[in-house]
Amino acid sequence: MADLSQGASQVGISEEEKDKLVAEVVRCVLFKTHQSSGCPIKRGDLTQLITRNYRQRSLPAFIVNEARSKLASIFGYDLREIQRTRASSATQPQASRPSTGEQKSYIVVSKLQDDIYEKYVENRENAHITGFVFVVVSLVHLAGGRISSEDLWHHLMRLGLDENNEKHPIFGNMKHALESLVQQRYLQKVKAGTEGNALIYELAERALDQPFFEKHKNCIEQMADNGAPDPN
Repeated sequence: MADLSQGASQVGISEEEKDKLVAEVVRCVLFKTHQSSGCPIKRGDLTQLITRNYRQRSLPAFIVNEARSKLASIFGYDLREIQRTRASSATQPQASRPSTGEQKSYIVVSKLQDDIYEKYVENRENAHITGFVFVVVSLVHLAGGRISSEDLWHHLMRLGLDENNEKHPIFGNMKHALESLVQQRYLQKVKAGTEGNALIYELAERALDQPFFEKHKNCIEQMADNGAPDPN
């Protein structure tokens, strides 16, 4: 506790003020993550919350680190910082690249082992969402990190997911379901073609985040080794 008190005093606040700010950030992270179905939380939103009544420049980083420790020790969550990627141009088919000019964000990821998470935490009612994310990200990944909207919907159609279906029994409006992956930053869209009418989907920072990317890549390789059908 002495070390924590010393840290609080070094940024010019009391221990009580630190605890209050950390609690506010933890509540904000949990609420926004639940409310927005896991959409990244902008770092600026947390900074604004912390500096609402304070002006110390080093305070946001200190409070966020303390909140990260609380989320890990109490809830088993890792508050990961991700940097928004910049979409490739229509004439440059390389994968998305980090953009130093874009604002950084945070996502909440479970630190629990997969078997423990599946047994005690995972909500089976949301399994279809996890499956949809896996399928869509896999299709884009196997296409080299970017795929046209037409080709993506062609593959999804083979799974019974029609772009024009607004009342799917599980996903509801299919266009909205795909758009949610853009909002959650698994995908990003870039206009292509001379008139900009065509759309290209690329992997965004959440899908490119190293732990997710490696886990997802391993799943695809295991499926390939087991003789899973080629999506093409």
